[in-house]
Amino acid sequence: MRIKWCIKILVVAVAFLPFTAKAFDYSAGISAGYNYGPGLYLNGQLSNFARGFPFKIKIGAGYTIVSNPGNALNARKIFINNATNGRPEKSGWMWDLRMDFLYQVHWFKMTNLFLYGGPRYNLFTANFNFVNGNEDFDITSNHWGWGIGLNKTFLINKEFDLQINSGLDYFLPSTIYGHDTSYNPDNENVNPRENFTYSDADVAINQPKLNFRLMIGIGYHF
Repeated sequence: MRIKWCIKILVVAVAFLPFTAKAFDYSAGISAGYNYGPGLYLNGQLSNFARGFPFKIKIGAGYTIVSNPGNALNARKIFINNATNGRPEKSGWMWDLRMDFLYQVHWFKMTNLFLYGGPRYNLFTANFNFVNGNEDFDITSNHWGWGIGLNKTFLINKEFDLQINSGLDYFLPSTIYGHDTSYNPDNENVNPRENFTYSDADVAINQPKLNFRLMIGIGYHF
């Protein structure tokens, strides 16, 4: 349900933009790179839609594979039980939505360089599977945040450009859910195991906090 919701938001947002293409400058793009793990990002961008407004607006969504979502044994203790049988396997992924305001700067004598910043929403999932141990469970958390960075564009021709994007995203602490247990940053927890607290769950699960981002992609101008 969380993935379907994220895809619906992206489809509605990107599908709306072409209707404004005749009045505004509109582009769409795809990029790949590192974002707390290898990731893929789709975006749409608007500019020149208000006289004197100095910013471009970019919206998009991305999917990231998280190679180390946390400690499997600790996750089992904190959210399930103290059993240790089975061979632990783990995987993780993130869906994120973002909106940025881009402002052209002229640093380092570079052209087509943009400083950007804006809000983020992240849907994080960690999966822990204890093979032959009869435990296969997800740990999830949803986070609001914000990010800043730089975007450099290299023109290829009238339609296409090459984009290099780097930045940092910061996400606020959020409730961590798993099985029938949840841990809240205020420690108003639901069905906590033993004497575990939010701090213990946060250490065990590598949910997004401060993420470095480096993406390279192609943009198309309509």
